[in-house]
This record gives sequence, structure tokens and C-alpha cells, in this order.
Amino acid sequence: MHHFVRAADVKPTTAFPRHASGYRRFSLSDRSVGAVHTGWGSSELDAGGRIDLAMASFEKSFYVLAGDPTLILDGRGYRLSPGACGLIPVGMKHAWLGPTSGTARWIDMNAPCPKGENFAQDTYFLGPPPQVAAQDFDIRDVSSRHLFKMGEDDIKVDSVRTGLKKDAAKVSASMATALLVYSGISLKMLVDQRLDAALHTMFMVEYEPNANAHPHDHPLEEAYYILHGEVEAWADDKQYVMQSGDFLWAGVGCTHAFYNRSNSTVRWLETQSPQPPARNSYRWARDWEYVAEQLQRQGAAQ
Repeated sequence: MHHFVRAADVKPTTAFPRHASGYRRFSLSDRSVGAVHTGWGSSELDAGGRIDLAMASFEKSFYVLAGDPTLILDGRGYRLSPGACGLIPVGMKHAWLGPTSGTARWIDMNAPCPKGENFAQDTYFLGPPPQVAAQDFDIRDVSSRHLFKMGEDDIKVDSVRTGLKKDAAKVSASMATALLVYSGISLKMLVDQRLDAALHTMFMVEYEPNANAHPHDHPLEEAYYILHGEVEAWADDKQYVMQSGDFLWAGVGCTHAFYNRSNSTVRWLETQSPQPPARNSYRWARDWEYVAEQLQRQGAAQ
């Protein structure tokens, strides 16, 4: 089972009219398409707008695409910018304020998949946003444990070949902030246990030209939102050429594959929910086809 959405069809509409102003959302994946663990949405908030203080019975992550919205999280105000991301844990009080100008846009991911339109049934509003002093998010502030920001060079192999400067505006380097590189694919973790996520992970993926992931499936749900570039995607034997703003959700057992047949890189935001098990999170079709071939040969030999 899978669900595909073209960028042209993503048209956010007013959400939470009693508890927000200037806020719009478009549901990319929810229970209506078969999702159980993956509630993705495209959110917009205008300057001067707000989303009231609330708490939720699900885990939420986000990734800012445009603008500088303010997130009030656990009593502190963080002014965010494109590339900022983070986790809102189950039950943690939070509110949003609009950007200084224009419209802020971000992706939100809710796990498990909440109930009701725009997760209304599992969200509990508490009143207007509290009056707090908002400050620019400082990635080196060790007390902002639920937030992160990916720099443009964080997913580039050459940028991690040398040591981190002592005064660099980055999280101190460790295995928790490492870049995973394989088969022409770079993967940068954004939201996981390091930010206290327990029910899902969010990460950035970039494919070099000719990079690919052959057909496989998972014992979990995945979702992909293209940020730039173009990739040939397959899901349940259906082909899609995905471009900026396109979205794909793949359910448990959905066989899917990706091929970058272009001459430039392609980058997308991805989630896995629930979090992958320690073993057997991937089932590669080619491996089991090989097993079948070997058994067939043995049968022919007998």
C-alpha cells in the first residue's frame, strides 16, 4: 500500500479556526490513505498569525522550509529558520507564532497517525500562546535538547573529511551527528533518540547521479518529500518521477525503489515510523530472489 501526492495538488486550507489564526495545513498522509504511524502535513503560518498553546497525545517532528516562525516549546520561545527541525514530545506544551514577515512553511510529522481532521481529536488546546521572549535558535545551546538545524554542508562528504573547528556553529561532532554514506547515497539524521524521539525518526537523504536503492520493503512505514532534484521512484510496481514538492508514503510491506537517472543530486526529507528494529529493518528483493534461484538450481540438480 502506498500514497502519492503531486506538489501541484498540495493546497493548505484553514486549520483549527477556533484555536489559530493565519494557519493553514494540507494532510499528506493520514488514516484515510491507510497510514497508521505516519501523519504528515504541509503547514503554513502568516506573519501575525498564531497556533494556540496545546499538548498532544502523539509525537511530532517538524522541518522548516521557509520563513522564521517562532516555536514556543516547554515555556521557551525559539525563532527558527529554514533547515531548523526538531521534536515535540508526547504531552509537551507548545505553540507557534507567525514569522516577522510573509509566510512561514514547514513539514510536520505526527506519530502514531493522529485521529480527526488535522489531528484535532488528539490535540488538547490550553489557551493563547504564552508571553515569552523569543530568541534565535542557537544550535550550540545544550539546553535546547529537542531542536536541531542542518547546515547545507552537513550532508556533503567533503565537508566532514576534516575536523570541526572549536568555534563552529554546529553541534559538537560525534557518532550521533555522523553522516552515513553508501552506494552514492548520503544520509543525515535529524530527529531520533538524540532529540528524545521514541516513535519515529526523521532524516535527510541525498542521491548522487546514478545512485540507487533497489527494490525492498520494511516492517515499518516510510515517507519521502522531495526538496530538490528529480528521482525515479517505484512503489507496488507503479512508477513515479518525483520532483520538488512531491510526496510519497509507503506502508509496511510496500516494495519500493529509487533511481537517480539525472545528472545532478536529488535530496529529500524522509521519516520512518515506528523506529527501525535492531535487525531486519530492510528486506531486499534481490537477496530473496537469489535464494529462490539457488533452491531452483538445487532442485534441477536432483
